[in-house]
Amino acid sequence: MLTLQALNEYGADTAQGLSRCMGNEAFYLRLVGMLAKDGHTQELADALARRDLDAAFDAAHSLKGVLANLALTPALTPILEITEDLRARKDMDYQPLMDRIQTEMDRLMALLKA
Repeated sequence: MLTLQALNEYGADTAQGLSRCMGNEAFYLRLVGMLAKDGHTQELADALARRDLDAAFDAAHSLKGVLANLALTPALTPILEITEDLRARKDMDYQPLMDRIQTEMDRLMALLKA
């Protein structure tokens, strides 16, 4: 079962996330749990594989909003970086950033399944 303690150990700023949920712990945890069904990480990976930077930006920006609102800092950090690179449509190898994002999302998904 997902707990605030587990999220804090992961590195989330649950106090900030809870404040955005009016202090409602059950609501906050339910929103975090919904990430298991969120497809933006896969959409981002697929768009980058196609070199569709517009679609990649849209997916990264959407994921950034979710992670920021829930204050899931470890996953948010590389998303912030890739979002700005995609906003600038930088011609670069996005795979190292995507690898960091996937690692953090995998860590988060492991918490959701625990």
